[in-house]
Amino acid sequence: MDLPLPLAWSGLRTFDLDDVKLLLGMYRIVLTTGLRDNCIQFLDGNVLTSNWARLQQMVGRGIRLA
Repeated sequence: MDLPLPLAWSGLRTFDLDDVKLLLGMYRIVLTTGLRDNCIQFLDGNVLTSNWARLQQMVGRGIRLA
């Protein structure tokens, strides 16, 4: 998966989604810097919920509450 520069401006832009570490990193980037449309475009609800226990530790309180 390639994220656009406005989302992944600080470094890595290409993510191998078969690598859990890279998958979680990509989801963290989209959740923390993306807009609603980015979340719809780049995130999968099933993947998000199945990895939420780990992801919630990687994002801020505002995102966890949302």
